[in-house]
Amino acid sequence: MVAGLLVANAVALAASLLAGRVWVDPATVPNAYVILAELRLPRGVLALVIGAGLGAAGAAMQGYLRNPLADPGLFGVAPGAALGGVFALWSSGGNLGVLGVPFAALIGAGGSMALLSLLAGRSAGVALFTLAGVMIASLAGALTALVISLTPNAFALAGIVTWLMGALTDRSWQDVAIAAPLTLVGVGLLCGGGRALDALTLGEAAARSLGGDPQALRWLMIMGVALTVGSGVAVAGVIGFVGLIVPHLVRPFTDRAPSSLIVPSALAGALLVLLADVACRLLPLESELQLGIALNLLGAPFFLHLLLKMRRGVASWS
Repeated sequence: MVAGLLVANAVALAASLLAGRVWVDPATVPNAYVILAELRLPRGVLALVIGAGLGAAGAAMQGYLRNPLADPGLFGVAPGAALGGVFALWSSGGNLGVLGVPFAALIGAGGSMALLSLLAGRSAGVALFTLAGVMIASLAGALTALVISLTPNAFALAGIVTWLMGALTDRSWQDVAIAAPLTLVGVGLLCGGGRALDALTLGEAAARSLGGDPQALRWLMIMGVALTVGSGVAVAGVIGFVGLIVPHLVRPFTDRAPSSLIVPSALAGALLVLLADVACRLLPLESELQLGIALNLLGAPFFLHLLLKMRRGVASWS
């Protein structure tokens, strides 16, 4: 399965270089190399990076919380990163430098991570940990709405709203350089907790009896999700539902253990985000559809589908 997803990602990336409002034929289009190397290739690579981080985070979250409806946003990392980016745009009146918003978003993600560890305490269980994450997400959402309501001018407001919608338009290699290393480290941390997640599926008491360290696992989850999700929000804004959708798509092709789900989910998430970005470019609309909107339109029906399956008692989860 991993090999197949790698091939699919490579083919999709190659196709994404040519697809768009204007299809690029390297043999006939003037300056095709510049268009491909400086505009479309970094956008495609960034889509793969962000999707991989969100997919891996979703798989790890669902394993850690033992909940098929778990999403990386439950940790409050994405709302915290969004708050940091929005505050930076608000305080600068929309005139912040190209690195200002990403670094502010990363600070917001780190702040959420620190607050989560503080609220959950050293010996908190998964339930308390989840409630702390939901509280942080709600608080960050409320503060983001407050900042938006205090936006000083229409220019800054437009920049904030556009950024919150999530998009890969006009992204460069600089954005890739910010997101890729952080996402790689984050996915590595999540994979490092794979065996502990497998043990956790038997219950917290059983995991401890097998030698698991709940506190170490919690830190791996916090840091891994903060890096993967925070870096994605930092460079592309809020992109939802990827971490919810892709683990369900790949789970039937694995042994359903969390450790065997993280890497396939990362590859499937990369493919999903890249294909969604290409679709946004190809839709015959007056202006390009924002990536975050497209994935929300896809994710909401999928979420409803999962709820109906769980209501009928046939949700595939183990």
